[in-house]
Amino acid sequence: RNTAGLIVVLTGDGKGKTLAALGIALRAVGHKMRVCIIQFLKGNLHSGEINGLKWLSPLVEHHLTGKGFCGVNGNPYPYHEYRDNAQYAIDLAREKFLTGCYDIIILDDVNYALKLGLVDLSQVLELLDSKPPKTHLVLTGRDAHPDVCLRAHTVTEMQEIKHSSRQGIEPQAGIDF
Repeated sequence: RNTAGLIVVLTGDGKGKTLAALGIALRAVGHKMRVCIIQFLKGNLHSGEINGLKWLSPLVEHHLTGKGFCGVNGNPYPYHEYRDNAQYAIDLAREKFLTGCYDIIILDDVNYALKLGLVDLSQVLELLDSKPPKTHLVLTGRDAHPDVCLRAHTVTEMQEIKHSSRQGIEPQAGIDF
């Protein structure tokens, strides 16, 4: 029976990619597995899921490495700062791979960081190729690169059919953040 670690890609324009990855983390904790989450773009967010991760320690290790979404919502930082932070996240992922301590590593929004040019395709593919054999790797973010999808075992595309924000409804705690 093949029990090699999987590469899972969660992509698409719909909401829920990060939340689906966090659901994987929650399921893993239920099996007493160790999880490392590295968020490439999200910065100092105050959201229910980020606050909730604290309750899953010590099985879940969480790293916010970003400054917020590059060029979105008036984020004032120069491009090189976003790139520097994304490069730090890549280095951190490599370091976490080398420890061999994690059953699952989640690289949140790495796909979009790649799309924005904050990380290079060669760096992401090198991570995929150097993944420890039994470690599962989850990559989230819209616009996943075709080469990343080709190397994945599972690719899920989130598609928005209807969303409350398009109806003028404010984001709801516990549902949207």
